[in-house]
Amino acid sequence: MATLPDFRLETYFSRWEFSARYHLTASDAQSLPMAELLAMADDDGRERWESLALSYTETRGLPALREEIARTYDGLEPDDVMCFAGAEEGIYLAMRVLLAPGDHVVVLTPNYQAAETIPLDICTVTGVALRPEDGWALDVDAIERALRPETRLVSVNFPNNPTGAVPDPTAWERLVRLCDERGIRLFSDEVYRGRELDRLSLPQATDLSASALSLNVMSKAYGLPGLRIGWIACRDRAVLDKLERAKHYTSICNSAPSEVLALIGLRARDRLLERNRGIVARNLPLFAEFFARRPDLFDFDAPQGGCVCFPRYAGPDGVETMCAELVEQAGVLLLPSSIYSSALTATPADRFRVGLGRLDPAPALDAWGNWLEKRG
Repeated sequence: MATLPDFRLETYFSRWEFSARYHLTASDAQSLPMAELLAMADDDGRERWESLALSYTETRGLPALREEIARTYDGLEPDDVMCFAGAEEGIYLAMRVLLAPGDHVVVLTPNYQAAETIPLDICTVTGVALRPEDGWALDVDAIERALRPETRLVSVNFPNNPTGAVPDPTAWERLVRLCDERGIRLFSDEVYRGRELDRLSLPQATDLSASALSLNVMSKAYGLPGLRIGWIACRDRAVLDKLERAKHYTSICNSAPSEVLALIGLRARDRLLERNRGIVARNLPLFAEFFARRPDLFDFDAPQGGCVCFPRYAGPDGVETMCAELVEQAGVLLLPSSIYSSALTATPADRFRVGLGRLDPAPALDAWGNWLEKRG
């Protein structure tokens, strides 16, 4: 196996995520203290937590957890779900299991880097860009033009990281049909599902297609990243069998405490999602006002889903310099567009990712605004 390139986002975060004073680019919702999550537990969840033995767990995941995950889909059963150590393990193993040399993959850009670098390590990959001039819209025609006889997989992420885009439901269902008609698997990263403010959540891919894979995690919409619990739902159980055998070479099984805490969180998912949507709803006017006061520097559109978006910076110094100097001089962390550069397509070079899901962003916005004023 060739050496994978540095994961730009994680390398950047290794330098700044825990040292910067203000984390204004977080991709997750504000996490709960343990006591608040445990207070949401039903009797069964509390008993599981208090009697928990710190032993190995089942490779596929705690049966009760998989049962609860299955309830978040339409008509799925626990055996249609496989748990992983976060979403990244699911992405990594799915690409290794589903792809082989000689295959072809279509991947949307901009994206979470693993979505393209792992397939590129295995086979040929074509990118299809979400374009700002089109409102980051899903272009099914462009995906169809990119397909080849050897295409085995189309990989998408909606609500999208970093743009916050959510496709039109008609386009989404057309993409699912296109993949089914061509015998191509759809790999759908749905980790921000449930964080939409103005649009209903899209149907999940695996609810629409017997061959599609839906990826989700406790980290993003639910705001519990420290649990490191993700999953893939797929009605093709032969795929899950292969993923189970592949997982034997990575995490083997999930953390027993994390599985019980994830079960408690999912059983309280309506409360968690309402809380986290409320945080974004309260934060949006603060960000909109901040950017509206500086129309010469910023173009800002609220995300359609999720808690991140990709505003444009029009300053003469450029977005890379702005982000670097902002964190070094004012302690405000953003992700510059280079983090989302792609080997597959051109990507905007004047954008940065901002996160809207953390509590009380006002001090960070004030520090950013004061820094801008001092620069003149």
